[in-house]
Amino acid sequence: MRSKPVILVALLLAAFLVNLDTTMVNVALPALVRELGATTTQLQWVVDAYNLVFAALLLTFGSLSDRFGRKRMLLAGLVVFGAASLAGGFCTTPAQLIAARAVMGLGAAMTFPATLSLISNVFTERRERARAIGLWGATAGVAIATGPIAGGWLLEHYSWAAIFIAMAPVAAAAAVFVALVVPASKDPGAAAVDVPGLVLSSAAMALLVFTIIEAPAYGWSSGRSVAGFAASAVLLAAFIVWERRAAHPMLEVRLFANMRFSAASGVVTVAFFTLFGFIFLITLYFQFVRGYSPLSTGVRLLPVAVSVGIGSVAGTQLAVRAGTKLIVTTGLVAMAAFYGWAAATISATLAYGIIAAQMVLYGLGLGLSSAPATESIMGAIPRAKAGVGSAINDSTRLVGGTLGVAVIGSVYASVYASRLSAAMPAAVPASAAAIARQSIGAAYAAAGQLAALGHPALGHAFLRGLTIGALVAGGVAAAGAVLAALFLPAQPSTSTAYQAEPAGQAHDSQTRTRPSTTATGPRPEIGRPE
Repeated sequence: MRSKPVILVALLLAAFLVNLDTTMVNVALPALVRELGATTTQLQWVVDAYNLVFAALLLTFGSLSDRFGRKRMLLAGLVVFGAASLAGGFCTTPAQLIAARAVMGLGAAMTFPATLSLISNVFTERRERARAIGLWGATAGVAIATGPIAGGWLLEHYSWAAIFIAMAPVAAAAAVFVALVVPASKDPGAAAVDVPGLVLSSAAMALLVFTIIEAPAYGWSSGRSVAGFAASAVLLAAFIVWERRAAHPMLEVRLFANMRFSAASGVVTVAFFTLFGFIFLITLYFQFVRGYSPLSTGVRLLPVAVSVGIGSVAGTQLAVRAGTKLIVTTGLVAMAAFYGWAAATISATLAYGIIAAQMVLYGLGLGLSSAPATESIMGAIPRAKAGVGSAINDSTRLVGGTLGVAVIGSVYASVYASRLSAAMPAAVPASAAAIARQSIGAAYAAAGQLAALGHPALGHAFLRGLTIGALVAGGVAAAGAVLAALFLPAQPSTSTAYQAEPAGQAHDSQTRTRPSTTATGPRPEIGRPE
């Protein structure tokens, strides 16, 4: 029972599980304060411990899956993820839950790159690979957007623990499905493990993501943040130097000279910067300005989920026909237009129909940009190295998303606090005023002490912060569109993967359509025993 559609369903289920968890846990944070006594810092690390470990180990496990077997790594990752999630549901302290979330991040890093690399090795012709990657991108986008729905429903009917416990049987079902239908796959020419490369890449990613997470609290220009970014750059440079000299590198860094790979990686970073920024802002808006419950908030995000799915599937097919450059640039322009439209119209009473139309525009733009860019990345590398290529794609998603929340969250918080300070009556107690400036959620929690200030002033301050944050996100999307138009090739060139294109050839690939080709390299060992 190894038909390609069945294999794809199994891989999509595993990818859906990992992506669902990136946003589902957010709706449980207020309950963790009430029932576990979690502090603000502990809440932050319940979310960020998962993302930090996930990002730090993606390249490591992507490379190891190529060597030791992608199916084997996928199954091990699902077991680790499911067991850690089950353990998280029985935690009694915030510290225990943070540890469980870190182990879930380990499982996600083992699982997620393997899903995309297996797709690239099963679906080897470009059109079928583009279709499969489009569905993979749709699944990831839908999972991120529907996480709050699933989490909100579980929270309304059960306790916060159900959000973690419920993931375990899904992970078990996915593991059984994968074991039965997915063929074994590995790099037949894999050399010895590049231990220094694994260590340097993990350290660089961990420090970079950690610094991004902490920068809003300490200041982007603080000595701590500057030192963190500088050390990350040093580690990254050391990794590049080592990989260029290693006899058997985990990542052939010359690959980044191929614009079909590097420009597409930049597009994915920009797309997920705006996505996670959007989820951050719209969730606050729905819950605190409009007063919706977590479940109602999640349901109202459905237009994004549906349109991301449609855009992802259509985008990869259109990119094969019309060229990656045109479709990706169009998607980024649509995302920039969404943020401009939202900034111009947002209010506390804006009709949901208009908001839904705006979300459809955004979702289509995200699908049209991120899924074809992912297909471009995976088409630029040998299938034997698909695990590393998938890990790079996933790393750009995580770094972009983490940056999106940190940067847009910082912009929103700064504008919100400044606006609120200007409107704060002198009669408001200093302690309550300090709480209100932290966030609109904290302000509403202290509403009893802020009667003199009133909710309208809180709403106005938040909306101003949201508007400026939307303009920043829109500016990033517009810049991404310009870069895609300038540097992203329209179609695959005839040069081999891991080989830089000559300048003239790269230019030609951006301006006219070339015959579709698949990446060269050793033939994949589909079905080979591991």
